[in-house]
Amino acid sequence: MTALATADGVEVLVLVDNVTDSLSSTPAFVTREWQVLRRRGMKVVAGGALCCANHGLSLVITAHGPDGRRSLLFDGGPVDYAVERNGTRLGVDFGAIGAAMLSHGHWDHAGGLPQALSMIRAANGGGPVPLHLHPGMFAERGSRQPDGGVLPMDRVPPPEAWTAMGAAPVLRADAYTILDDLFWISGEIPRRTPYERGLANQVARATEADPWRPDPLLLDERCLVLRIRDKGLLVFSACSHAGIANVLHHVRDSFPGEPIHAAMGGFHLSGENEAIIPETVRDLAGFGLTHIIPAHCTGWRAVAALERAFGEPAVAPAAVGKLYRL
Repeated sequence: MTALATADGVEVLVLVDNVTDSLSSTPAFVTREWQVLRRRGMKVVAGGALCCANHGLSLVITAHGPDGRRSLLFDGGPVDYAVERNGTRLGVDFGAIGAAMLSHGHWDHAGGLPQALSMIRAANGGGPVPLHLHPGMFAERGSRQPDGGVLPMDRVPPPEAWTAMGAAPVLRADAYTILDDLFWISGEIPRRTPYERGLANQVARATEADPWRPDPLLLDERCLVLRIRDKGLLVFSACSHAGIANVLHHVRDSFPGEPIHAAMGGFHLSGENEAIIPETVRDLAGFGLTHIIPAHCTGWRAVAALERAFGEPAVAPAAVGKLYRL
C-alpha cells in the first residue's frame, strides 16, 4: 500500500486554463472567478480587474492535513504574464506554496514556472522551491506536419537552469509522496487500453544534430493523487497523454480497494483524439467518479459528451479563477 496521508479537505484554485467563464452556473462546491475576485476586493467589473485565459494549465492545490495546510503548484501554464496577472488578482498566497511539480515536458505547462518560482521566492524570503521533475522530460519535442516537416516546441529548461531560477530540482521517475505525505506523484503510467495512444505526430530529439524520432507516448508524464477523508482519492492529470482511462486504471491499481472520488485536469480529447471520446466516456463510467472536472486540452466536444453521459453536478468544467472545494 502506498504511504499517502489523508487530508480533511482539498481546495483547488485554477491559476491558468484555456477557458474563462464566470457566468455559467456551477455546483455548490465551485466558486466562480468573479466571486473569488470580489472576495479579494474587486469593486468594479472591468477588463483590467479580471484574469486572462491562455493555452495551458496551472493549479494551486491546498490540502488540509493533520499538521496544517500544505500547498503545491501543479504546473505553471504557458507564459509568465498569465501567472503574474492571475496570481495577483486572485490573491494567491505564493509564500505558502511548499513545492511545485511539472507534470510532463511540454511548454504549455512549463513556460510560466519561472515566473511562479520568482513569485514564490519573493513571498517565502528567498528560499529554494522544491521542483519535482521527471528525468525524461528534457528532450526537444515537436510535431510532424502534413508536409513532412517538424514544428518544434519550446524546450523545458534543464535542471541546472531551474537551479539558477531558485528551484531545488528533484529528478525522480518512481512514485513517491511529498509535503507531509499528502501528495502522491506517480511513476510512469502503464498503457493498457487499446485506444489511448498518445500523440501520433509527436517527435523528439536530444540535440539539434540528432534526427527527429517518433515520440507518441510521452512516458515522462505523471499524475498526482491526494486522499480525502470519507470521500476517496482525488486524481490530477494535466494532459492525459497517457489517456485518462489509463491514468485511472493506474491509480486504482496503486491504491487497491479505494474509491476514486474525482478526476481533474486536461483529458486531451481534442484534435485527433476526438475519435476516442466514445470509448473514454464508456470506460470512465466504470470508475465510480463523483466528480469529473475537465480542463485545458479536453476540448468542448468531450466536455459536452461527458455532461450528456454523467450530468451535473458530476461534470463541473474548469475555468480560470474557479475555486473547487473537494
